[in-house]
Amino acid sequence: MKRSEVAQMMDLSVLRADSTRADVLAGCRLGIEHQVKSVIVLPCWLDDVVEALRGAKVLPSVVLDFPFGGETPAIKAAGAKEAAKRGALELDMVLSIGKLRDGRKDFVRDDIKGVVKAAKAVNPKALVKVILETGYLDDDQKKLACELSEEAGADFVKTSTGFGPRGATLEDIRLMRASVSKRVGVKASGGIRDWATAAAMIAAGATRLGCSNPAAILDGMPK
Repeated sequence: MKRSEVAQMMDLSVLRADSTRADVLAGCRLGIEHQVKSVIVLPCWLDDVVEALRGAKVLPSVVLDFPFGGETPAIKAAGAKEAAKRGALELDMVLSIGKLRDGRKDFVRDDIKGVVKAAKAVNPKALVKVILETGYLDDDQKKLACELSEEAGADFVKTSTGFGPRGATLEDIRLMRASVSKRVGVKASGGIRDWATAAAMIAAGATRLGCSNPAAILDGMPK
């Protein structure tokens, strides 16, 4: 793969609770420098990111109900609508983890569907990624989460927030890829810090990578 192709698979995240505006703007500059797909931030920083990326090819992205996924569907949908109106082109939502573990399939599906509907009503091109937080789930629950996400109209399923019990694993990526159709992308997130790990995730079926330091990955690619 070319360096530019790998860069376009990357979401550069600035999601620490103690991140300042300076950190967010530094992330935007880094994203533009390496021409990643998007820079993803907490909702309170979205306006700064939209402005910093204006005219660039890097997309402004935001997380929803991060990192726990415990808000009500109405709150999540309202957040999606507001984020899309403020310029977010990609939205990474955390699914309702406890409800999934309880087998509340209709709740989980409708929760995701509400976010998808709200975001795409504002901008039909907006993409919604569903964070499963796979470290809390067994394989059957991961498979179910993927299936419900696709049924709800999500564009991607994603492994982790990076703040849960663990990050992405190759086994999770293979399972998630096998659990959704080709229409749905698979994002590996959490613990991807070098080219060897990124390459293995891509080979396993990941179509998007979450990272905080794209240079560490891109500079490690074979020349």
